[in-house]
Amino acid sequence: MKTRPNILTIAGFDPSSGAGLTADIKTFEALKCYGFAVFSANTIQNDIEFTACHWIDIEVIKKQIEIVFNRFEIDFVKIGIIQNWEVLNLIIDFLISKNNNIKIVLDPVLKSSSNFNFHNTNDSSSHSHFNQDCIERQFDEVLNKIYLLTPNYQEIEKLYTDKTIEETIEFIRGKTNVFLKGGHRKKALGKDELFTKKGSCFTLMPKGKKNSEKHGSGCVLSSAITSYLALGFPLLKACYRGKRYTEKVLSSNKTALGYHSI
Repeated sequence: MKTRPNILTIAGFDPSSGAGLTADIKTFEALKCYGFAVFSANTIQNDIEFTACHWIDIEVIKKQIEIVFNRFEIDFVKIGIIQNWEVLNLIIDFLISKNNNIKIVLDPVLKSSSNFNFHNTNDSSSHSHFNQDCIERQFDEVLNKIYLLTPNYQEIEKLYTDKTIEETIEFIRGKTNVFLKGGHRKKALGKDELFTKKGSCFTLMPKGKKNSEKHGSGCVLSSAITSYLALGFPLLKACYRGKRYTEKVLSSNKTALGYHSI
């Protein structure tokens, strides 16, 4: 029997299992990878409503990572919601200390599908004394350490407030690869674009017309891409296959919660 590649997800827990850790694990399993999971937050939500987010202490997160890495070889990590970029930098540095060759796929979730703002700078828990420049410098550091960023249109607009989307893409791709998800486009809905660090640009168009909006689709997509990378596919093919898998979940039923086929 072929050994499955290991992947770690660091993300929030969603009781509805449409997004976050459990959605990631379902995706890993369906694509024949083995998923490990570290909690970054415990959320109070379902498929249409989000009421609260309780962040896990950074030391607890690091202990969860450590005990897994002490026993298992993990070369790929997918990261979802994190309290802020400062905490994210600490987590990434700790991951690199455990595996210097680790490849990290970051899904920069800034707001839930029900409009809950995770990086609320008015909240003291989000380090409100940091100004925007400081926050952006922290994110610059993150970009230098990861393999792929997977923002949607709403997210990429908020990453660098003084830049246009085009300027932001060019800036980010100077540091890492960018997969821009098109699920929130006003035009050409579902058209995704891959911008590589090497300077290439690829367009991935949607396939099929039976897709319906799903809670957590962004989590599924980033987890599917990470799975195909772990399975040995090059970046473009991993993105293409990840998109097709996500479309299968989107077309699996008419509700807001998708089904994963194993």
